[in-house]
Amino acid sequence: MAWYCHYLSDFNGTPFNWTVITLFGFELLYIIFQASKGLLSHFNISTPTYSLLYSLMGLIAVVVTLYTAYIGLLFFTQSFPNLPSYYVWSIRLGIFIFVIFSFEGGLMGSRMNHSVGAINDNSNWWILGWSKIVGDLRVSHFIGMHALQVLPLLSFYIFKNTKATIVISLLYGLLATSTLVQALKGKPIISQKKVKELE
Repeated sequence: MAWYCHYLSDFNGTPFNWTVITLFGFELLYIIFQASKGLLSHFNISTPTYSLLYSLMGLIAVVVTLYTAYIGLLFFTQSFPNLPSYYVWSIRLGIFIFVIFSFEGGLMGSRMNHSVGAINDNSNWWILGWSKIVGDLRVSHFIGMHALQVLPLLSFYIFKNTKATIVISLLYGLLATSTLVQALKGKPIISQKKVKELE
């Protein structure tokens, strides 16, 4: 976002930078602190203090996402004569998809569960930790939010074409959406049969 904000005219990026650093810094420290004690940070309302801190995490995510959405709006309203059109569109659509699937985190918060078909199942895909046996809402959350990096990189270094960038962005958004629908149906990203074949 610091990279993208550099392109905006008459925009002071310092408030946004410090908002992200301060709020996400707090959230990260809390997650690390809870993990060091073997306790949950997300979905933990076992005490009034943990409930308050978990609510603050949700509020932080909303504030940063809304701020990012505002920056995305600026990319749609400003002109960028010194930048390739395809690159500008990749940033616009990358931020747009990011905002949608950042808010998808609220779905997990409202359910107090990232799994569909079990309670916070962690049957653990290697590194990613996604469920192998039930639907996992974190998959679409991950894919959608990383549109922020993936689409501009693909557009700038590979496609270098506005129409291609828009098509790829739409397909990327459909990928994120399809994994969300699949998770809501209680199905893992890859079925057990395919898991065994891979193993």
